[in-house]
Amino acid sequence: MVSESWPGNDAGSPVVESVDFPLGWILSNASSPIQYRAIVDVAGWISNKEPARALAMAYRPAIRLALAQHVDGTWGDSMLAVPANGGLPGTIPAFRRLLEYGWERESPPLSRARRILFRLLAEDDDEDQLYEFRTAAAGDADLVHRARGLLREAAAAALAHAGYEGDPRLRGAARRILARVDTYLRSELADRPWVRVGNRQVLAAEASPPSIHLLTMLAHMPLFRSENHSPVNRVLEYVSRPLPRQESHQLVGRHVVSQPHLVLGDPLASRNVADADVPFALVWLELMARLQHLRRHDGWLQVFERFLDGRDRDLVWHPHRGGAKPRSDNPDVWASFPLDEGEDGEERWSDVTFRLGLIARLIGRTIQPV
Repeated sequence: MVSESWPGNDAGSPVVESVDFPLGWILSNASSPIQYRAIVDVAGWISNKEPARALAMAYRPAIRLALAQHVDGTWGDSMLAVPANGGLPGTIPAFRRLLEYGWERESPPLSRARRILFRLLAEDDDEDQLYEFRTAAAGDADLVHRARGLLREAAAAALAHAGYEGDPRLRGAARRILARVDTYLRSELADRPWVRVGNRQVLAAEASPPSIHLLTMLAHMPLFRSENHSPVNRVLEYVSRPLPRQESHQLVGRHVVSQPHLVLGDPLASRNVADADVPFALVWLELMARLQHLRRHDGWLQVFERFLDGRDRDLVWHPHRGGAKPRSDNPDVWASFPLDEGEDGEERWSDVTFRLGLIARLIGRTIQPV
């Protein structure tokens, strides 16, 4: 059915249909953070979040993550690492995961980390701010500059995720980051960014494609997007193009460096890609929904509709093949998936089922809790 447009939708765009959301099933099977976010962010039932916030704050994995923070506000001497073999996450993924759990930005661990993230926004090449890149980049001006730029964008994404869009420090950094990418996108280099180094083609040193961190930052800064409508549209047009065959490596000074955070085109170009990495597909669809671009891209919208079609009669999503909980090796997924650690019971479907409801809400579909 066609109903009124949802606040925040593209101007004049109607809501095409409602989506039934299994809130009762979520409340019976999902982890407490997913229950909380389903009530607040999908069903929209609570205007005063505080009475329900204990659902998120009391979750043991979230508490363990918070308690792993060091007294200086970091999680280890790393900013971007994701856990492996029981290790600590980096500060930025840990910060963002607590936000995904439903923790407030003024909670002690997030408040302690905030100072460090704002420091990373500075336009400098201070080697004391390199963290995990310190050893590899030490003494090399090009590698230091590259590492500081990467950490700056990731910190901006985390602070935007936490709701600091109105802070002038974040807005200033966002303007500079977007301006650099937009200058590149409007140049001839954007159409021919490759140079040959030995027997491989890599991105030229001057190339500045958008990164997953830039997209995350923009996704959580709606007012900034409206103030920079044209540059943002150029970014979205660029990431909708076919993905090139070349790998994401770039010439940085005299080095060829892997740049997996750069988005050189459409990373979700087919149904098979989505099925191969369901968590990343949902992360990407949510980003595009927050950017108000999902409903403009037929291919991605079809992927989302197919996920909805994969729900059973109880509106719970199940994979097309097998019974294992979806997993991803993509480090950009760790901050948000999975929020439920269950592996064997019905709860293993709760993360995907919740995200589908959230994405539906973000693109303006009317949510019908059942």
